[in-house]
Amino acid sequence: MKPLYQFEVCANSVASCLAAQAGGADRVELCAGIPEGGTTPSYGDIVLARELLKRTRLHVIIRPRGGDFLYTKLEQRIMLKDIEMVRQLGVDGVVFGCLTSDGEVDMSLMKQLMKASQGMSVTFHRAFDMCRYPLKALEDIITLGCARILTSGQQNTAEVGVPLLKELQQAAEDRIVLMAGCGVNKTNIAHIAKETGIREFHFSARESIVSGMHYRNEQISMGGMVKIEEYSHPQTTEAQVRSTIQALLSIE
Repeated sequence: MKPLYQFEVCANSVASCLAAQAGGADRVELCAGIPEGGTTPSYGDIVLARELLKRTRLHVIIRPRGGDFLYTKLEQRIMLKDIEMVRQLGVDGVVFGCLTSDGEVDMSLMKQLMKASQGMSVTFHRAFDMCRYPLKALEDIITLGCARILTSGQQNTAEVGVPLLKELQQAAEDRIVLMAGCGVNKTNIAHIAKETGIREFHFSARESIVSGMHYRNEQISMGGMVKIEEYSHPQTTEAQVRSTIQALLSIE
């Protein structure tokens, strides 16, 4: 029997992957570059995540840089090489999305990437939220054969995007899975599920982990002119994953 809900954790490290597994996640999306919306993680991260995840499926984002989703010929070659690499490492799925300069799904490039990804589950990521015509994009992505679309309903958070999420869920008619993501947490997951009918959810469940450094040079930033937090980092925790899942399951 198919589970009523599926929970995917956006994991920024192997440690976050393991916390997601311990908390009961069905799947992780392993990413680097979280402040940029996620970029392809390192070889070492992927290898260790694959080795250590026993119950939770491993999906890896294929995104060579932050910014838009219009890729040069060189970047396209990088994406194809990364797909080849993760296939060899035995991941369960890949996550990518490509657009044209007019805000349409880049069908030509997507077909190349889909062919390279055969045998792995493919999620079209939040490039969808930058599409000009979401309902047309939905049909294009269904045609490509993607397993699911990760979307916030073209808003900054899925909670705000509920109206479009509901419309997309109805238009999909079980031909593709809609997965609500961005800002999903234990306080709003049940509301999003009830209002949209969506059954898959993507969330980070992170907390700030304080650095163990005793000596701290507060005068220097590794981000140069961009101010970043040097002495703490966000990491998924088992407790946050478990409480987010239970916030939905407890009302069923």
